[in-house]
Amino acid sequence: MIYLLVSFGLLLHILIWGVGLALLVTPARWRKFWPVWIAPCGLVLQSAVVWLGAHTTLVGTNAYGRWAELLPVALLLWGLARRGWRTSGRELGRFAGLGGLMAVCLLLLTLPLSRVTRDLTTVSIGSCDAADYAAGARVLQEFASNDRSGFFGLTEVVSVASVDNFYDFWLKLNHFTPSALIAFNDSVLGLEPHESTGLMTVVLLVLVMPLVYWLARSTANFGRGASSWLAFIFTISPVTGYAVYNVAPGQILAAEAIALVTWAGLAMWREPGAGRRGWTYGGLLLVGFGLIWGAYNFIVIICLVPVTACVAGWTLEKNDFRKLARWLGWMLGPLLLSALFFYARAAGLVERFLLFRQYDFGWKIPVLWPEGWLGMVSGVGPLPLGELTGVGSWILGGLTVLLLVGAWLRSVIKRWKQAWLVVAFILPVMAGYAYLEWRGLKLGNNASYDAYKLFSVFYPVLLVAFCHWLLWLKDRSSLLRGLALGMIAVVTVMNLRGLYLLSQRVEASLLIVDRDLLAVGKVETMARVKSVNILVPDFWTRLWTNALLLRKPQYFPTHTYEGRLNTPLRGEWYLNGGMVQVRLPGPDCEIIGRRYALVRTGSPYWLRAELGEGWYGTELLRGRQSQLWNWTKGDAALELVNPQDHPLKVELHFTARSLVARDIQIWVGGIQLRTFHLGTELKPVRVPPIYIPPGKVTVWLRSSVPPTRASARDPRLLGFAAYSIVVAVRPNEGAMELEF
Repeated sequence: MIYLLVSFGLLLHILIWGVGLALLVTPARWRKFWPVWIAPCGLVLQSAVVWLGAHTTLVGTNAYGRWAELLPVALLLWGLARRGWRTSGRELGRFAGLGGLMAVCLLLLTLPLSRVTRDLTTVSIGSCDAADYAAGARVLQEFASNDRSGFFGLTEVVSVASVDNFYDFWLKLNHFTPSALIAFNDSVLGLEPHESTGLMTVVLLVLVMPLVYWLARSTANFGRGASSWLAFIFTISPVTGYAVYNVAPGQILAAEAIALVTWAGLAMWREPGAGRRGWTYGGLLLVGFGLIWGAYNFIVIICLVPVTACVAGWTLEKNDFRKLARWLGWMLGPLLLSALFFYARAAGLVERFLLFRQYDFGWKIPVLWPEGWLGMVSGVGPLPLGELTGVGSWILGGLTVLLLVGAWLRSVIKRWKQAWLVVAFILPVMAGYAYLEWRGLKLGNNASYDAYKLFSVFYPVLLVAFCHWLLWLKDRSSLLRGLALGMIAVVTVMNLRGLYLLSQRVEASLLIVDRDLLAVGKVETMARVKSVNILVPDFWTRLWTNALLLRKPQYFPTHTYEGRLNTPLRGEWYLNGGMVQVRLPGPDCEIIGRRYALVRTGSPYWLRAELGEGWYGTELLRGRQSQLWNWTKGDAALELVNPQDHPLKVELHFTARSLVARDIQIWVGGIQLRTFHLGTELKPVRVPPIYIPPGKVTVWLRSSVPPTRASARDPRLLGFAAYSIVVAVRPNEGAMELEF
């Protein structure tokens, strides 16, 4: 229930912020349709408030967030005074059906998150971006722009291009608006970034629905029912769901902005006397471009491609290049004005592209074939956007293409301008998509990730064009209407199926901010811990640890992410955890929950430990206290590094089980030192002490019992399952006898 309350609370809060501004910026010709633009107006207004606040010395949105609530109230009173209370209420009521559909979609997208855990938290099916956005939210929520304490002033770690501090990194180079929205709404609603980041992404997707509806209704001339269905499909599609459950709010905001500027550009061109009244669209264009600069500033160079291609084609038909010049002026004016407001982000555009050339961001994502354009993808296995296989793929893909081509040819004869709109919406974007897929295949890099991003930010525009056959619902031919209705049924069922399969992946995800990970945050309150080396093994945990410990200087052994460079480990304390923990005697060790420990690097007992060869990946069992474990493949290793100039006395503590009873032998340097036994029940085992010499030492875990096949469905050969391994260093007592 808490998930639904928070998601609906976030949705309503953003919408309330947008009502007044939407009333004020809607062009006169479209004034009675002002509710369509409530969502983008609310988003850009909150973003602008945080942007201005970030350029003061106020201590984050916690200092001014609730006072800023007076701004939308003032704009609402102004807007209602101009439009009238009763008139505005009637006009808002016309969109009640769309509002109900938004509520249904929000419910469908929130439920998978609510089934993961009762605690309000963030989950991802693969990407670690959620932790990055949450770190930015803490920056903007709790810190002043001139704060250089803790992690903020750690120049050698956080430097990116011309930015030498973590605060300015969010203003100039990273995705500002998503983190700003999280920070602002958290301050007002009393939430924390780890609680709201995932839900905010869900809410942002639902907020795109009115623009998809209106793009289909007023630009593509679809009926009210067809436009509502298209908005519904956009929201539940696995194409957009993949972004939501990978927690990628930046690209969703970009999709909203592109839908807005595309509609505004087309409406301005069609406006009678557009050359004289183009300024009336300036407010909406400022809203759209403001979202782009704040969220995905690099998209600004291509955001106008479909609408410009469409208008250029219509210009050639009328041969009215003077009108085209005026239109471009009215489009580029708000773009430049918004760039001045977000000057730092515009100035960082070149550096952003240089970073794209320097780093191969993302991962490989399968190609979306024609059936995937409408969200009809498998959603199963390790390739969540993989195409359907076999005859089904050919049938659905062929049907998608045939209906699109058939509807387009019919429009060429009857509605030439509408046919050209379809070409302009599809051809430039899909050409770029094909090029990036080809580049990724040729170079073996992650260009397919960029291809998916390109496809997703233009998806509102593309989906309207791909479903051009929805016009057949108005046709006199019962055959064409039947084909359209049949395709609607197929697409709906396939998208709901894809959403269900994605929800299963969400519920099985290992990437979750659970209580054990949140416990790391208490390190911020430990006065004696001055600086920390972040040596937890997995990417997700490292990024969230960084977000939870921004008040402490942090150092990383590997390049974790932008703004978190690998440097010499200068921290006084070493945060370790996950499957393997190191614990030291006395006050040189702090136990952090079940999975993490903090040890002082200056201790004479300090060593490092991590899993070595012979382990399968981490597995998960959900419950009140989720359990994680790793199976061995047979022989498995622990890698220990003793930086001291003397041997260390070490006890190994295992919480483990096996499929069959087996012995586990401890081998170091080719010598068997200890043996212990495991049964089929999970239980703790303590191994008598061994001595670890200076340097790097591999501790092998072997057994005389061969690995066992897991089950008929799981062909893996398994040794034993370790739920935790504690490397406990003990004080040396008396004379030391080396055992190898």
